[in-house]
Amino acid sequence: MKSVDVNCDMGESFGAYQLGNDQEILSYVSSANIACGFHAGDPATMKKTVRMALESKVAIGAHPGFPDLVGFGRRNMEISAEEAYDIVVYQIGALQAFVRSEGGAMQHVKPHGALYNMAATRAPLAEAIAKAVYRVNPNLILYGLAGSQLTLAGEKIGLRTAHEVFADRTYQQDGTLTLRNQPNAMVTDQEQAVSQVVRMVAEGRVLSQQGIDVPISAHTICIHGDGANALNFARLIHQALMTANISVTAFHA
Repeated sequence: MKSVDVNCDMGESFGAYQLGNDQEILSYVSSANIACGFHAGDPATMKKTVRMALESKVAIGAHPGFPDLVGFGRRNMEISAEEAYDIVVYQIGALQAFVRSEGGAMQHVKPHGALYNMAATRAPLAEAIAKAVYRVNPNLILYGLAGSQLTLAGEKIGLRTAHEVFADRTYQQDGTLTLRNQPNAMVTDQEQAVSQVVRMVAEGRVLSQQGIDVPISAHTICIHGDGANALNFARLIHQALMTANISVTAFHA
């Protein structure tokens, strides 16, 4: 039986009781990427989300992003490799403290938004992120876009890496995600998104916007917890994977 990790970005609000559908979505995912305060989240939200993930027995990861609350970390920032290293170490450390204080252990690190997308194609940035993760804890798993500079950098430095695919994003023929400011960047039809997910996992392929099938590794699937229909979407994907005889379980390299 095939298996795949399903991860969701969480804790991207402010105040311990403003967590949207996070609690319910935890029933349908195997890993949670928790915002660390730079693009979203705050100490109270981090603590609450960590507790919920531990109660649901869902693997926990840090979700570091650019220091950009106004832009939700989705605007490109030109920073040096050293600055990238510093902000990633800082954010991993912040979340790790909450995880440890609640009696848990962190599994992975997945960069957020623009930091993630830039690291997918920029080797120096990717290497800085991988080094930050490795030096904090070499046993952490680095999540990155499938076949990207980020996963390559993680593998080079000796980290376990999880190649990630997206349920609600379209792809280009080079395997990169369509930029959010481009037409048809998001897959808004839920049936189409679910079909894309199952095919990526079962066949290792995704149809690009150019109409070309692109080979892809799918260790983990990202769903976004901040969408209007996030809970129903998570439920549909979980059901579709079960129907396709694909189990949902946290990633173990």
